[in-house]
Amino acid sequence: MTNSGGPMSEAELPIELNRQSPVSLTAQVASQLRSAILSGLLRPEHTLPATRRFAADLGISRGVVVRAFEQLSGEGFLESNGAGGTKVAVRPDIQSLPLAEKQPSTSPAQAEVIDLTPGRPSGSPFKDREWRSAWKAAVSEQGHTHLPPALGTWALRESVARHLAVSRGLSVESENVIITAGTSDALQLVVAMLRGQREHPGILVEDPGYPTARRVMAAAGAQLQTVPVDENGLKSSQLATLRDIPDAVLVTPSHQYPLGGRMAVQERLGLLKWAGQHGVLVLEDDYDSEFRHTRMPLPAVASLPANAEVVLLGTFSKNLSPWLRCGYLVVRGDSGQRLKATREALDTPVAGVLQSALSHYIDGGGLSRHITRARREYAHRRSLLIERLGSREELELAALDGGLHVVIRFEQPAAADLAAKALDLGVRVIPLAGYYADRAPMNGLVIGYGAVTDLQLAEALNVLGQLIDGPR
Repeated sequence: MTNSGGPMSEAELPIELNRQSPVSLTAQVASQLRSAILSGLLRPEHTLPATRRFAADLGISRGVVVRAFEQLSGEGFLESNGAGGTKVAVRPDIQSLPLAEKQPSTSPAQAEVIDLTPGRPSGSPFKDREWRSAWKAAVSEQGHTHLPPALGTWALRESVARHLAVSRGLSVESENVIITAGTSDALQLVVAMLRGQREHPGILVEDPGYPTARRVMAAAGAQLQTVPVDENGLKSSQLATLRDIPDAVLVTPSHQYPLGGRMAVQERLGLLKWAGQHGVLVLEDDYDSEFRHTRMPLPAVASLPANAEVVLLGTFSKNLSPWLRCGYLVVRGDSGQRLKATREALDTPVAGVLQSALSHYIDGGGLSRHITRARREYAHRRSLLIERLGSREELELAALDGGLHVVIRFEQPAAADLAAKALDLGVRVIPLAGYYADRAPMNGLVIGYGAVTDLQLAEALNVLGQLIDGPR
């Protein structure tokens, strides 16, 4: 089999020539190409290689390939587009793909599922003209022949610092920004840094909390401790009762995940005081602080005066898309230097062209304008949720001050059973129990409303309301 190489629109051409055969080389090439087209191995989107290169690949004269192409064109299997090359013709008798090689398709039932999984933002930025322009500017830049800097491109680090100054009131030096491949990568980096001092560093996490964070840090070698929290997060008084002092503590003070409250300023100061006294690193996950619906965001823990070292974890997954796999750390002090050294040793996982596009998008004001539009969009869906469910006495709604999700708590039916029945009816929801680690969970659901349309959300809420009511 000869690989034609070249762009993705060119197929790998399955030509095997037998020079001892009484059949001419032209007929052999034409026959095998014809069979490949009829079986669907070669498809209308494929452009065949130039005759000269195809002949060189096969080790035959160009005239043989030209005659084979002409024969197939006459039969209606190929069509010549001049400078555009020779392509497979569109014919109703040609299969789209051979049966054995068909890609798994989404079943109608799967395609119709309304997915209310939390943490999924609107996909609208990818339809944004400013986003496309930013990518065009990035790919039009002079080609680079070296790897992106380990800490991130200087342009994106500067852009992130300016964005945080406007969106969070944080005074950040560009040199203290580290670009990451999202929150999971950031947490792995932190654990790798801590393991330079202890084989299995202890990290205190909220319970309930972000399950992916727990999984990632444990897989990276951390020993996790949990502390029970309510919707307002960690209480500084709980820290005094800890039997073992951890190396770090991970908190979501701006919007506790998933319960949705925010840590009071006095609790933040108490956390910093305790962390400073015991040399504990504070990891502040500031994952969706830009989407506030009722109250202004409190100052970030990283902005408060303290002796404790704080690492701010940020991501573009919530305000743009998790498909990008890009985020950042804001670091300071000795831990910041060690994190930089660890990143330098591991190198960057983020493509340079993505970093360039994000920098153009932020600096051109595209991100700010998108967040403003998305905030209005999410606020409207939040209102729809409150309108449909807020007056029901058997339900308790929480996490509505900000973000992209709501927590719905109720006594009956069991949330896991309800979620299973909802999926059978085409609605995917996540039970609240999945966010708990060591303590008994509350019964309820976590409903994400970022990635669905208003109509889809309304349909899903009708289904959930009927399931909660149960049989009449």
